[in-house]
Amino acid sequence: MAMKIGFDNEKYLAEQSEEIRRRAEKYGRLYLEFGGKLMNDFHAARCLPGYDPNVKLRLLQTLKDQAEIILCIYAGDIEHKKMRADFGISYADDALKLIDDLTALGLLVRGVVITRFTGQPAAVQFRQRLENRGISVYFHFVTQGYPSDVETIVSENGYGKNDFVPVERPIVVCTAPGPGSGKFATCLSQIYHESRRGRKAGYSKFESFPVWNMPLEHPLNVAYEAATIDLKDCNLIDPYHLQAYGVTTVNYNRDVDAYPLLRAIWEKMTGGECPYKSPTDMGVNRIGFGIIDDDVVQEASRQEVIRRNLRYLCDFALGLTDRESVARADALMQKLQLKTEDRLPVEAARQAAQDAKEAGKGKAGGAVVSGAAILLNDGRIVTGRNSDELHAAAAMVLNAVKVLAGIPQQIPLIAPNVVQSIAHMKRDILKGGYTSLNLDEALIGLAISCTTNPAAAIATEKLAELRGCEVHMTHIVTPGDEAGLRRLGCRFTSDPYFASKALFTAGQ
Repeated sequence: MAMKIGFDNEKYLAEQSEEIRRRAEKYGRLYLEFGGKLMNDFHAARCLPGYDPNVKLRLLQTLKDQAEIILCIYAGDIEHKKMRADFGISYADDALKLIDDLTALGLLVRGVVITRFTGQPAAVQFRQRLENRGISVYFHFVTQGYPSDVETIVSENGYGKNDFVPVERPIVVCTAPGPGSGKFATCLSQIYHESRRGRKAGYSKFESFPVWNMPLEHPLNVAYEAATIDLKDCNLIDPYHLQAYGVTTVNYNRDVDAYPLLRAIWEKMTGGECPYKSPTDMGVNRIGFGIIDDDVVQEASRQEVIRRNLRYLCDFALGLTDRESVARADALMQKLQLKTEDRLPVEAARQAAQDAKEAGKGKAGGAVVSGAAILLNDGRIVTGRNSDELHAAAAMVLNAVKVLAGIPQQIPLIAPNVVQSIAHMKRDILKGGYTSLNLDEALIGLAISCTTNPAAAIATEKLAELRGCEVHMTHIVTPGDEAGLRRLGCRFTSDPYFASKALFTAGQ
């Protein structure tokens, strides 16, 4: 069963690139802030089935002779090792990866701006690391007078204190590993320094969400709110656009709050009227025109809201977020009249755990009884439960590839001696407390078994068909299972319960 498509990349590319060129023609230099992620925008891909996570990159490649890139990263995110949840790597590491990927595609990365720098040691170390590799790094500081004292902001004590990034091309893209990285302030700081040098420069924002020409409570816009709960973002009707044009459009609080500042700073720096009458005017956002099946997009967006809700519940259990964030996630679920069971693998995973509990199985080395379920691309649901040999996620994946390959369930894919060898190493050599194989270990065991087991070789070829499949587990995912699921490209969630009664579970 083919995945239902709700988005046309080519239609979107044509609309977006035409609008960018139109705006760039107005100025000697256009600073283009990229809202969201430039590369690997998996949130958009989850909400807009058919969306290419790297479609923005494809657009930039068409402009690469005219454009260069400034990468922004907030010093506090470096210091606190903020993570990208979809990759499992820090913002700092993602910045390095982003530079590598952009450079490999022939795009010019002019430098890195470390924003809101207040002397963080990790930021200083990060700068040295980059400069040792030939990457130019610049510091921007907390803007004095922000947000109300425009006289100070537009002065040598405000933007004037920031390093100026010397750029050359007519389009300067400001991007970042994630939101809250200081891209907007970087653009305005650059425009200030350009004006001090007698050069005319403009600003626009390459935006994806919220979608300005869709209803405020459309599931796609609600999913954006769910994705930015930690930033305390909320969607609202753009009051400036409504006043200027009498047209209702959707924006979000940070852009609406920032608009008066942009207008005042623009007029202070240029002595002329701001060309934008509203935050919506500032944005270059044609993503709504790429939607070709609204029903498909709505359902995908509802599923994303559920995934985000489950994630916040788990983060709260782990001490990574607060009750306010959980409450906001719950409120968004209620707004769309959703419950966690509307995510198809959820009930199946819970039933698998219940069946194991009733059968008196699944308690491996003190672990709690756990279930896991995967929704295959053809609509079938396959489950797994933990045992003395396997984690629930590992059992689920092995069962799934058996189903896809038509292999009877009673045929083992991993040779018993391989399982025993790994268990011996974990228990007797590495002195670990758990011997059952997590998913990452099970995948290695499967690969080893291919040399002697034809069924294992056939099943291994089916692993690629698990990419993009929805997975749910009845316990918070452990590191070894998470690594395996990421490698397979599965979209996973879990209930907010721990996999073991033990407080310390290293290596799982």
